[in-house]
Amino acid sequence: MIDRYRVDEIKQIWDEESRFRTYLDVEIAVMEAQERLGIIPKGMSKKVKESARIDIRGIKEIEEVTRHDIIAFVSSIEKQTGDAGRFVHYGLTSSDVIDTAIAILMKRTIETIIGMLDGLIKASWEKAVEEKYTPIVGRTHGIHAEPTTLGLKILSWVSELNRAKKRLNQTLGFVTYGKISGPVGTYSHLPSKVEKIALEKLGLKPEPVSTQIVPRDRYIEFIYSLVMVGEAIERMAMEIRHLQRTEIRELEEPFTKGQRGSSAMPHKRNPIVCERLTGMARLLRGYLVSVLENNALWNERDISHSSVERIVLPDASELLAYMIKKATFVIENLTVYRENMERNLNLTKGLIFSGSVLLFLVKKGLTRDEAYKIVQRNGMKAWEGENSFLDYLLQDEDIKRLCKEEELRSLFDMDKIHSSVDEIFGRVEKELRKHNL
Repeated sequence: MIDRYRVDEIKQIWDEESRFRTYLDVEIAVMEAQERLGIIPKGMSKKVKESARIDIRGIKEIEEVTRHDIIAFVSSIEKQTGDAGRFVHYGLTSSDVIDTAIAILMKRTIETIIGMLDGLIKASWEKAVEEKYTPIVGRTHGIHAEPTTLGLKILSWVSELNRAKKRLNQTLGFVTYGKISGPVGTYSHLPSKVEKIALEKLGLKPEPVSTQIVPRDRYIEFIYSLVMVGEAIERMAMEIRHLQRTEIRELEEPFTKGQRGSSAMPHKRNPIVCERLTGMARLLRGYLVSVLENNALWNERDISHSSVERIVLPDASELLAYMIKKATFVIENLTVYRENMERNLNLTKGLIFSGSVLLFLVKKGLTRDEAYKIVQRNGMKAWEGENSFLDYLLQDEDIKRLCKEEELRSLFDMDKIHSSVDEIFGRVEKELRKHNL
């Protein structure tokens, strides 16, 4: 990941030091299992644990010659550990170490991401509660539809983020599989008991059927679960961008002291963070395509997947962590322009209540088609004329015969959605409590 979007909590999981350290953890766990089963002399793993250090420079120097990073890593450890070094990597193939280590790194990543996501969910929930009854016009196809509340709009983000968190937790159980099964998955050099004991020490489960590698559908699931968090964040960002348009200006992302929006136009206050989040969601989706391409490999394995995974797994993880941090910043500092929301609610002169009028006329005895025609013809007058929708309805002879003025006026009531707002909030709150939020 480029420095501009670096997140230390994730970088420290996937950097070279951590990766090689995790390889060493796998090697030692396997040695301990072999000692327990009498395959290698006792005490070898202890010697390696006490004397082995991760020497990045030394590993790279060896790799310049071997052109194989695991051989370089094993050679570096062997040089440091004396007689015990000959039992490092005993009976293993490179992917036994790599894939088992990657499972550990994915597990750490998901746990870290979930912690960050909890912060975003909490901030979004608090903002939703704060704006629970704040009226705002709902839009479909970009056109004013019916009234809703800002709280409900934000609550839908909360609900989606919570589903994304549940998906991450499910993925945690899906990716925590390793393999110590040898060159083609047949345990040709070590018994399966070594795998069982070693993986248990590492907090993993044995892959039921491996080849030289763990099947890549597990990696697809990992990236997919990250992508779906990104999708939720993109939806939030896209909505804020729409509502920050100059002619709408109902919401605005933080514009900090000293910030400038344009080199040419000093007045600009652009939604640059939300735009950045939108672009990053595109990048995340691209990573998913890359890992999907890694699923079908030649026979028991080729290495075409390796270069993809070296980039995609750490970068997708760090990219999402950055997105979560920035989205949390936006939500916590979101500016709400209530007066503009009220202005926009009144922009169509009451047309946002046309559905209520339609149903009212049906209850008064009209067919749905008859009622629709009456509402639509008065609606078109309101679109094109000077008066309000209610004014045109009150002048309509068909409506005059059906109802009293006060009955009609009662339909234009913004507060009538409050009871359903309470119910919807209650449903989401119940879900959040299930997940200790």
